[in-house]
Amino acid sequence: MNPASGAPRIAPISTPNTTPADPDTLRQRAVRCRFVLVETSHPGNVGSAARALKTMGFGEPGSFVLVRPREADAQSHADAVAMASGADDVLAGARVVDDIGEALAGASLTIALTARPREFGPRRIGPRDAAEEVAALLAAPDTTVAFVFGNERFGLPNEVVERCHVVTHIPANPAYASLNLSQAVQLIAYEVRMALLAGTGTGDTRMDGVGFVGEPATAEQIDGMFEHLEQGLVEIGFLDPAQPKKLMPRLRRLFARTQLEAEEVNILRGIAKRMLGRRAEAAAPPTGAADDCR
Repeated sequence: MNPASGAPRIAPISTPNTTPADPDTLRQRAVRCRFVLVETSHPGNVGSAARALKTMGFGEPGSFVLVRPREADAQSHADAVAMASGADDVLAGARVVDDIGEALAGASLTIALTARPREFGPRRIGPRDAAEEVAALLAAPDTTVAFVFGNERFGLPNEVVERCHVVTHIPANPAYASLNLSQAVQLIAYEVRMALLAGTGTGDTRMDGVGFVGEPATAEQIDGMFEHLEQGLVEIGFLDPAQPKKLMPRLRRLFARTQLEAEEVNILRGIAKRMLGRRAEAAAPPTGAADDCR
């Protein structure tokens, strides 16, 4: 009871005890978040995506990547410029590449956006959980993440999804789940921004949320390991290159769940190297055999 008025005392509304986000730290982390559009058909969607990214604080030069856009002039196309609505700097700073490997180079965590179930896809999580994992990872220096978005009509091909660590999708209305590409980019960018704002000021640089203890392996390190491992499996006769079936996609799915570190990739490459050396050792004449033939 309020002694002055006799009215009941109302408890104040509690607010979360959060540390204000430091703008410089936020920007340093946001610049390491890459948004990759694969084979985008309409330049207008490229422009709209650029606008969405700038609105959420992303899109620094090199962090907006276009993989084989259908229109060669996707960055400068009149529709792209019109739909960018002032985000011309994001458009101009976009990087155009020929293959997904180049787009994902250096990424510690890669996340594919797809609503279509895949037989051998990586683990699936919701977009908010994905954003939290991204924020946890970006709290550590020298880490980069990449979100990968597919073509407006066909989405992402299986071979691109299989190269990613994680799959997520936006849980839209199942009766009408048609999201424009730039809308999907906007929603993901928003979730990541909110996760970064929630965690930027804490000073917590642990990566417990994504399971890394040592240095996370980059996308190209993992790709190189798979190529090496495939050669080793062929060499020992475990993999028939004429009838590979689903072995390598299954192995990709297996290792995507383990969130490989750089040292672990080196161990696996050492195993592959040993596989490749086995047949050479078996084919070599025994010690002293050369002398016996003289």
